[in-house]
Amino acid sequence: MREVRVRLYMKRNFSMVMVVAIVFGFGMVGLAWTQDDEGPTSRLRFVVVRDSDGKPVRDAAVVLHPVKRKGKQAQGEMDLKTDAEGRTSVDGIPYGPLRVQVLAPRFQSFGEDYEINKAEMEITVKLKRPGGQYSVYENHGDDKKPQ
Repeated sequence: MREVRVRLYMKRNFSMVMVVAIVFGFGMVGLAWTQDDEGPTSRLRFVVVRDSDGKPVRDAAVVLHPVKRKGKQAQGEMDLKTDAEGRTSVDGIPYGPLRVQVLAPRFQSFGEDYEINKAEMEITVKLKRPGGQYSVYENHGDDKKPQ
């Protein structure tokens, strides 16, 4: 009697695993199909250089964010890193608006929206060094004295 219960339990578990596998398989096929229907895609190349002298910026983080119709940032992002020549690239980016953010130590953050509309595009980003900060404790040449 116990063997019958064990066999029934195993059959039920095997059936459940098969159902999950089939549903997952159809889901993956559907996902691939919808991705194929999105339209044309682009190969993007990025070059990140210093604004002051044009030298490449190594290990800069290039973060890509999809943008919705009204300019709001959509869910999901892709992170890239620049090589020794300040270059990185990615394939398969769908046409449309794309927000590009570049972050590197000892440089100001960069952010701009681009319209991806060609099969291949190269985007050059010039990073600036951080500027000085304004302090209320420094003398800024004001002749006014507190009253």
